[in-house]
Amino acid sequence: MKALRISLCASLAAFALAGCSILGSEQRDPVTIYAPDIRVPARAEWPTVGWSLVIAKPTAARVVDSPRISVRPTPGELQVYRGVSWAQPATELVQDAVQRTLEDSGRIPAVASADAGILGDYKLVMDVRRFEADYAGAALPSAVVEINAKLVSSRDQRVVASRTFLQQQPATSVEVAQVAQAFEAALTAATADLVGWLLVAGRDDAPLRR
Repeated sequence: MKALRISLCASLAAFALAGCSILGSEQRDPVTIYAPDIRVPARAEWPTVGWSLVIAKPTAARVVDSPRISVRPTPGELQVYRGVSWAQPATELVQDAVQRTLEDSGRIPAVASADAGILGDYKLVMDVRRFEADYAGAALPSAVVEINAKLVSSRDQRVVASRTFLQQQPATSVEVAQVAQAFEAALTAATADLVGWLLVAGRDDAPLRR
């Protein structure tokens, strides 16, 4: 996990749950920016495919589609850690992780984001449902990443396959640096599961397109 220091005025202890702020607060704090570096090695069971893929910009609720790091101290209550943020909104972190993994896997001939203007045989549509730290009654929070994914045939807009991926990774302390590491682990696991599923679903559908 890379943390880009914008200010040296705040200690990590200030970023624990006690330092959370209610969403919408206008208070300005020194900011530490966390930039997850997601690298997923190709797995032996991932098939090699002959089709191309376009990744649509993921959708999410506004509170999720944000660079602020969300935390749920109790059920029904959502706050944000004060003085810290992601380098990108959660939707962009997810899209970059999936696209990089596919590009680096060597299992697919071409993959691009939708805004690149390239046509693909299939389109990946994702909805980021949760990207938050959740205490869930425990002493330490867990990073929760939940993504619904749909693989769509570009030819006839048919939904080839749909699945929801959920990963939860406990943090080793309440400090945001450790919570951010848990997010990196959860996003890495979710990305690996999603990419493997996508390649298999497209492989199994490809003969039907001919």
